[in-house]
Amino acid sequence: MSILEFLAEKDFIDASEIDEIKEEVRSKGKTLDDILTSRAIMPADLLKAKGEYYSVPSKIISNAEVPFNILKYVPEESALHYKFIPIGMEDGFLEIGMVDPSNIEARDALNFISSKEDLPFKIYLISEEDFSRILNVYKGMSGQVTQALEELDSDDIQAELDLNAKKKVTQKEIVSEQQIKEDAPVTKIVGTIIRYAVEGGASDVHVERMREKIRVRFRVDGVLNTSLILPAKVHSAVVARIKILSKLKLDEKRKPQDGRFSAKIEDRRIDFRVSTFPTYYGEKVVMRILDQQKGVKKIEELGLSDRYLKMLREAIKRPYGLILISGPTGSGKTTTLYSILNELDSEKYNILSLEDPVEYSVDGVSQSQVRAEIGYTFATGLRTTLRQDPDIIMVGEIRDAETARLAIQASLTGHLVLSTIHTNTATGIVPRLIDMGVDPYLIPPTLILGIAQRLVRLICPGSGEEVPVEGSIKSIFDQSFKNIPEQYMSEITKGETVLKIKPTSECPTGTRGREAVFEMFAMNSEIEKVILENPVDSVIFDAARKNGMFTMKEDAIRKAMKKEIPFEEVNKL
Repeated sequence: MSILEFLAEKDFIDASEIDEIKEEVRSKGKTLDDILTSRAIMPADLLKAKGEYYSVPSKIISNAEVPFNILKYVPEESALHYKFIPIGMEDGFLEIGMVDPSNIEARDALNFISSKEDLPFKIYLISEEDFSRILNVYKGMSGQVTQALEELDSDDIQAELDLNAKKKVTQKEIVSEQQIKEDAPVTKIVGTIIRYAVEGGASDVHVERMREKIRVRFRVDGVLNTSLILPAKVHSAVVARIKILSKLKLDEKRKPQDGRFSAKIEDRRIDFRVSTFPTYYGEKVVMRILDQQKGVKKIEELGLSDRYLKMLREAIKRPYGLILISGPTGSGKTTTLYSILNELDSEKYNILSLEDPVEYSVDGVSQSQVRAEIGYTFATGLRTTLRQDPDIIMVGEIRDAETARLAIQASLTGHLVLSTIHTNTATGIVPRLIDMGVDPYLIPPTLILGIAQRLVRLICPGSGEEVPVEGSIKSIFDQSFKNIPEQYMSEITKGETVLKIKPTSECPTGTRGREAVFEMFAMNSEIEKVILENPVDSVIFDAARKNGMFTMKEDAIRKAMKKEIPFEEVNKL
């Protein structure tokens, strides 16, 4: 039975009108809904009848804007092509409004999106009018960018490239919100992207050229999501605009460049670190967002367990030595360093830092930006700081043998040195230092604390689905803690259930914000002996384990037991 035959059976139309309506759809190019409502059928009644025909509940959306966190689950181009759109979140289900529930291709696309996001969905029938209204407000960003693109043609792109080439932003200038919103279309596109990234709490913005389009992605709480698709023709102008803001060379497209700029958005100073990278289809740009208003966390807000917090506080009270924090890029190492600096008494001590870049300002600390392009590196900076009568030195990163050697020397000569290093584990710090050429006998008297960390997502307050600690979950927990010394088992909070991610309308992702998980060891005679005799990661780990070191995964399990993080985050470590 066709939809028209069903409507005739329900007395919405006369059976004799069916052929006439079909011809009208063919000849006039109108939608079936338009023709039926022109025949005095109320839109709400028609929607309800169609829902009954398709065996799908219908829903009228009255002047409501769908939040950005809901819309992001379905890319705008998919919504436009398949005529379905996210309209809400209820009981952990993503509510999808469809214009044509009989579209098998659209259903297949929905199943793919659902499996990719690991999020079940419910389908509702919505009207063409409601679909169009939501599509028009589908991320204010897209609307504003689309408007700018409509104002743009090829001559405009070249003219803006020429205009950008003449503009200069001085090294210390802070770009105002007005400058970001300037009327030139490409300037407006870049400004809109920047503003929505800041408002959406993104940590990074990726602008990357694909074969036939430009993909703009925001990283929020560690997860990248496509937020905007731009036509390939504006790529050169968009990259040029970002380069102008960042004081980068416009004509250098063959090798990577690094720059930075500051902007004032809604009376907040926001700093941006910019990196360009040449790819096959054109330059990729990544902007790291540093919000000064967020400030520096207190040391107790980092997510350290009571024993780890005590170990860290005891270490930073030492008059000299080396504290190293390891982890990949974006794991929160710099945040931890700033928290430590904030804990120190800047009145009593002379504290100097070498950073690349200076991300946040800390009162009482003399912070210096290293510049490798002029020969001012961490190594040369360390030599200079030692002439400044420092008590405590923070070195942004130990990248090479020379910096490692100087950091060791500084800690041997009565200075407390804080720094970061790239390794996968806390105990891996020792072999890494040896690989850099540090003699093993110099490590025990200098390294006082080794830390490794990663970031995990936090469960939304009042959110999450409780699941029992049994089966595979219990097996993971038991296996992880099987060789922990008995005296440290009391630090593990045991519970009957843990939480899994369950999106809600208030928190569509089911998570909000991130926190670090840690592993940490302090130097002692047992670890010292291992370093001098057999400095292998696994052997050092066994020695640290006897002194109660929990791994990052075990720290995540402890946080999952306390229902601070979803269980899914444990499996990522």
